[in-house]
Amino acid sequence: MELDRYDRHILEVLQSDGRLSNQELADRIGLSPSPCLRRVRALEEAGLITGYRALVDAKKLGLSLMALLHISMDKHTPERFANFEKKVAAQPEVLECLLITGQEADYQLKVIIRDMDAYQELLLNRITRIEGVTGVHTSFVLRRVLDKTAVPV
Repeated sequence: MELDRYDRHILEVLQSDGRLSNQELADRIGLSPSPCLRRVRALEEAGLITGYRALVDAKKLGLSLMALLHISMDKHTPERFANFEKKVAAQPEVLECLLITGQEADYQLKVIIRDMDAYQELLLNRITRIEGVTGVHTSFVLRRVLDKTAVPV
């Protein structure tokens, strides 16, 4: 799909505020409501807009500890990776799972938990029990310096 300046502007605006009404969005980007809505629907149908979500304050839910886990696997086979990814996807504390290169690890997980006791339970009772996990190195996040969800358009 070829994006023109209106499409790009729609994507920029919706990434910062996905709750705008079509009228408000149209006003912001300089189109009338009807063509604006057609463009938004076309962006959704093309898969450029994949969904709309609420951002939740984790600390207000008591989730104050964030950690990055580097996971090493014993075998680099599609079956081993698929099994690991399936098990990790089932863990509600895992916010992000990345297959990585350039490290001694194969995966990086971003997790959010209540406290060290919750981290210990996650690590010892669930993550390290996944078949193929041979090592875990954890870094705890002291402060979020930058936390974006918007991608450059």
